[in-house]
Amino acid sequence: MKLFLTSYFKCVAPLLTNYIQCEGKKVVFITTASKHEKVNFYVKADKDALLKLGFVVEELDVSIEEAVEVQEKIKACDCVFVEGGNTFYLLQELKRSGADKVILEHIQNNKMYIGVSAGSMVISKSIEYVKHMDDPTCALELKGEYSSLGAVDFCIVPHYSNPPFKKAADRIIKEYTNCLTLYPISNNQAVVVEGGKTEVITA
Repeated sequence: MKLFLTSYFKCVAPLLTNYIQCEGKKVVFITTASKHEKVNFYVKADKDALLKLGFVVEELDVSIEEAVEVQEKIKACDCVFVEGGNTFYLLQELKRSGADKVILEHIQNNKMYIGVSAGSMVISKSIEYVKHMDDPTCALELKGEYSSLGAVDFCIVPHYSNPPFKKAADRIIKEYTNCLTLYPISNNQAVVVEGGKTEVITA
């Protein structure tokens, strides 16, 4: 298992080179979560950071492409990059397209998964805890059923100590710290999972 889980990829991008050879590798850049966000400057910033590292970037919106195309593109890539935005909408569209299962296979095949905010939270067993940070009504098709990819048994709390999400992150920690294994990370940190080892790194 190779996971690089972030709050804001651009801030920690150079650290990725310690875990994977980036030059020439094909990354599927899934932007779906950002579609309904008013603020989405981070999408271009993260894409530019990937290009600077030498990745060949293929953008993918799983909400509009045919399920077969989505699954084929994910299977053919070296890395999956799931961008931030609304976590509930992201989960809804990953499930609808079948991308959730293909991404899980990708992770189980020991290929690199890079998550940003929503992309980091969606690989936990459930995103119910994210309700304090994101609006669940963006994903009515989930019908309140928030089981997610389940690749890990912990939960990322992104943007810890960073505005405008500081209060939301603090609320999640206060409510769930006794029942979930939480990893609060700031925009300058990442959680790296490699094999059986999990560590927090700071840029």
